[in-house]
Amino acid sequence: MALLLAGCGTAEPGQQARPAMWLVEDDDTRIYILGTMHALPRGTDWNDGKVAAAISAADELVLELPPAELAAAGEVFQELAPRQTPLAIEARLAGKALIGYRALEASGRSFSGDGFDDWAVMVLMGQRVAQNAELSPADGVETQLTETFNAAGKPVGGLETAREQLMLFETLDAATQRALLVRTAEEADIAVKEVGALTAAWSRGDIATLEKVINEDIDAVPAARKAILTDRNRRWSAWVKQRMGQPGTVLMAVGAGHLVGSDGVPTMLEAEGLKVTRVQ
Repeated sequence: MALLLAGCGTAEPGQQARPAMWLVEDDDTRIYILGTMHALPRGTDWNDGKVAAAISAADELVLELPPAELAAAGEVFQELAPRQTPLAIEARLAGKALIGYRALEASGRSFSGDGFDDWAVMVLMGQRVAQNAELSPADGVETQLTETFNAAGKPVGGLETAREQLMLFETLDAATQRALLVRTAEEADIAVKEVGALTAAWSRGDIATLEKVINEDIDAVPAARKAILTDRNRRWSAWVKQRMGQPGTVLMAVGAGHLVGSDGVPTMLEAEGLKVTRVQ
């Protein structure tokens, strides 16, 4: 569950955050890489100091999903998420997992989970946890960055499409999807607390704690790590390496969980011989 929510966060309104940020540079190119939270409580202060300087200096913004793809994500989800044949949640979950699922479902509208693939039910549960933690995508890092760059007339691009991102889950084998769903449901009662631990670490730029929390979650279902983290980080690192051949300054802002550990983007770039410096 921590991995699914690694791009969300819960913090006290008005809290000052100093998220981790790296700089990849050569003689004529600078790429700032900022770890984000996709949803935050109103008033979280994260975009001053060195982040503000990077925003001002950047010629363009690059996100996981560009604005048009983010807007299309709901429609793509509705296309990919339904099962060909409904399957009762009671046939998928039992014991603590079923109790956790039902309790989370009871906190709002029905998930109608019988009609959705396992991965899609997990996504719906993650969205409910974010709602229960009173998080708002409108106050998330990506939304605020997009508004700032649009207002300045600077381009906003992306690394993936909505379909590509959701197909990462759709194409997981059935056993891995089920294992992810079971773990998410079993931890539903502590999910808001988990998000709090992630965000506290993000707020203070504590990448060691971020790595620990995320690894404990994703390593419980090892088959998911390659598709959801490592392969994507490798593609994004290749994008950075290629973009270094073009002069200019870029702000690349992606979920903080992609920037930590031995298979995080900064470590991969260093292994490729690029100059990578943590600047916040």
